[in-house]
Amino acid sequence: MRGLYIDGSWRTNDTERRPVTDPGTGEVIDRAVEASVGDVRAAIAAARSAFDDGGWSYTDPARRAEVLRGLAAGLVRDRDEVARLETLDTGKTVAESHADIEDSVAVLRYYAEIGAGEAPGAIALPRPSVTSIVTREPVGVCALICPWNYPLLQLTWKLAPALVAGNTIVAKPSELTPLTTSKLFELLDELDLPAGVANLVLGAGQPVGHELVASPDVDLVSFTGGLVTGKMVMREAAVNVKRVALELGGKNPNIVFADADIDAAVDNALTAAFVHAGQVCSAGARLMVEAPLHDRFVDALVDRAAKIRLGNGFDDATQMGPVISAAHRDKVDGHVQRGVAEGATLALGGRPPDDDHLQGGFFYLPTVLVDCDDDLNVVREEIFGPVVTVERFATEDEVVRRANATIYGLAGAVWTADADRARAVARALRLGTVWINDYHPYLPHAEWGGFKQSGSGRELGRLGLEEYCETKHVYRNESPAPTGWFDG
Repeated sequence: MRGLYIDGSWRTNDTERRPVTDPGTGEVIDRAVEASVGDVRAAIAAARSAFDDGGWSYTDPARRAEVLRGLAAGLVRDRDEVARLETLDTGKTVAESHADIEDSVAVLRYYAEIGAGEAPGAIALPRPSVTSIVTREPVGVCALICPWNYPLLQLTWKLAPALVAGNTIVAKPSELTPLTTSKLFELLDELDLPAGVANLVLGAGQPVGHELVASPDVDLVSFTGGLVTGKMVMREAAVNVKRVALELGGKNPNIVFADADIDAAVDNALTAAFVHAGQVCSAGARLMVEAPLHDRFVDALVDRAAKIRLGNGFDDATQMGPVISAAHRDKVDGHVQRGVAEGATLALGGRPPDDDHLQGGFFYLPTVLVDCDDDLNVVREEIFGPVVTVERFATEDEVVRRANATIYGLAGAVWTADADRARAVARALRLGTVWINDYHPYLPHAEWGGFKQSGSGRELGRLGLEEYCETKHVYRNESPAPTGWFDG
């Protein structure tokens, strides 16, 4: 790793290096420079200066789009190295890492396409001597604070619209997963961006994240992470009334009606719950199955989940990797044990594996909890691990009411052969994304974000670009004259 990237150059300092650990082995694979408060302030000052001098924000949008295309090309060229770093960072399989790279490239290219075409909009007025135009302008200096589960992908979701809109940025990855973010900035460094447009600081939320959020010179904070931290970000940003975009996770219902294609629904329920060891904000960790299908569905689910092959992400045979850390594995296990104590039945898993070759890493068995009720904490709280709870329901109205009875509202799915029912349930669910007879796909063109405490604002799509824009109305009277409003 190169260190910090501030004002167009790589920097180090005398702070103690933070170890970067491979979750698959528990081994330290690198040591990251930790930004001091002074480093963070220098990065903010560089971004502020680069924005205020207008060199980037006044650049032709087509030129800014070319930077995104160049970054996409760099990811494609170095995809094997990037995938290796992403797997070392997160523990996910190499196949998952390659999929993240493909999705990141698609996002960069999408925003290059729509960002280059943004133009002011004229307002039609019944006054021949007046021209009225609404323009979209960049917000200013944007702090991009990213999570550890998708460090590469989540950064591109933020960086692409921010840069193409003409903003300057200071990015902060999770202190647990800095490798691919550092690599992405190496690729940016190849593209001759003006100094200060893109800056990278490394370190924990305190003090690095706090300094970004609290600074009066930062105009917007985009944060993806946990609910508790998200609330802190919102409170601290409110002091300066700065813009905030938050994606804070969810407890996502995966609803299966009795007429669903059971083979497809079971297969996708596994994907929904166990991809990346369940460390996905939109994971379908709350499985709700209609009563006539429930027992058969659970049997099939448990049978399939028991066959999931755990292992190191670099092993081609591996289907599910570890969780991010020993501390997180203990947290996941605590949720499971409390769920059983509250009345859930453990149908599968519920502990770390015994296999000798997995003892060094932070693995947890795919876990299925059945006989779950709405009032169980394990049903209500986001676990962020390879754990799925199963509930039984009787009617459409009942399942919609129960699915909506949560503080979250990020995503979910409906499985049914009845198209009218699918549309009705999708309309009634208070979720930012609803999949019908599928789970987990997203499109760069379609907005992503949640209702309620799953966050505020949107990423992806045109609204994802508008998060990084201010609108300005410019009214020009081409025949100025006295109004005569006041005599004398």
